[in-house]
Amino acid sequence: MWSDAKRSAAYPAAPARGAAVTVTAAALAVPATAAVAVAPVAVPPGLSCDTGKHAIDDCTGYTLCRNNGSATQTFWGHLVCGWSPDVDGEHVTLGPGESGQSTAHRAGPGSGIGEIHVRP
Repeated sequence: MWSDAKRSAAYPAAPARGAAVTVTAAALAVPATAAVAVAPVAVPPGLSCDTGKHAIDDCTGYTLCRNNGSATQTFWGHLVCGWSPDVDGEHVTLGPGESGQSTAHRAGPGSGIGEIHVRP
């Protein structure tokens, strides 16, 4: 059996076992969402919108908006599709007080719709 002095001489750069465990535990304590956090996208001023996935077709997303402003506005839905290319829905122009919907369909195999944004 080696004494502590012989072990230190044989392995001078080896870190203490407790330090390695502490570093590993600290790295694992970081939430998984921290690496993929995305700032929320703001809805354009004057519009109030709801977004979601179609109840039957999980590959279709919608953006339903109402123009609460005093000027005409155009918007569209933007689907973030993971492995598949992102998709934009049709552009919809709304006068003051009008409501409308933009719909888009994710193409090809993939990981599904991750986010739905409203674009001005």
